[in-house]
Amino acid sequence: MINDAAEKKSDGVRAVERAIDLLQALNRRPFSTLHDLHRETGLPKSSIVRLLRTFEAKGLAAQSSSYGTYHLLGRVKSLSSGFHHEPLVIEVAEEIMIDFTKREGWPLALALFDVNAVVVRASTIPHTSLSFLHSSLNMRWSLVSRALGRCYLAHSPANERKILIEIAKQSKNPEDAAAHDSAAIARMLKQVRERGYALRDPTIESRSSTIAVPIFDDERLVACLGLTWITAAMSLDEAVDQYVPQLFEMTDAISRELAKRSARQPLSPHPPQDDRAFY
Repeated sequence: MINDAAEKKSDGVRAVERAIDLLQALNRRPFSTLHDLHRETGLPKSSIVRLLRTFEAKGLAAQSSSYGTYHLLGRVKSLSSGFHHEPLVIEVAEEIMIDFTKREGWPLALALFDVNAVVVRASTIPHTSLSFLHSSLNMRWSLVSRALGRCYLAHSPANERKILIEIAKQSKNPEDAAAHDSAAIARMLKQVRERGYALRDPTIESRSSTIAVPIFDDERLVACLGLTWITAAMSLDEAVDQYVPQLFEMTDAISRELAKRSARQPLSPHPPQDDRAFY
């Protein structure tokens, strides 16, 4: 009898562990296939499907019928409603960002992906007067028009990139209208990956300009870091020459610190230059 009870308790613990492993795997990318989840968790596909059905019933995840992928829903945030710490990348990046702005004057922003845009989760605007905005925290930026969004889109895995572009096409945000011009989007993405940095569409806001670069944890894209300057104060070429190397120094430092806190070495702090499709 005691052994039976202990065995049932052990089965229950394993079930919870499997659910947590699957939630963590879903959280690593915007969209995951069943194969992705099986490869990352090592769980049998039948078990993954049962857990996904449970998550769907609880409003934590959903399946995209168009692409056969799974993604988390906003309700998953209820699991952390009593936890107030920021993601590790923000914790690591903020001090580095503030040091830069205090030294150079220009504000920085760090953005994370959220459903169909990137959201500014850290900003150094409070540490400078060189900004047209009083704050950019929690602002949502287009994936196809804004520098931070373009940076994230260009350095996302090719399969996710295609889905994100399709999602942008359904957006009612006027800044996402460019997603319908497939040729222009392909050129923009190719240019971003070749340069290693993204620029904002100059027709959006001509008074200022932004350069954005990716931040990787191991080889996984986790955020983008952007510098904004007043256009009248500095040309694009001057900004690129002076600040792109500094931006990469900062993202390298952030990636190294993320690796250190995870007790491993970063494989590639810079975006991998490979032959993946740009669109």
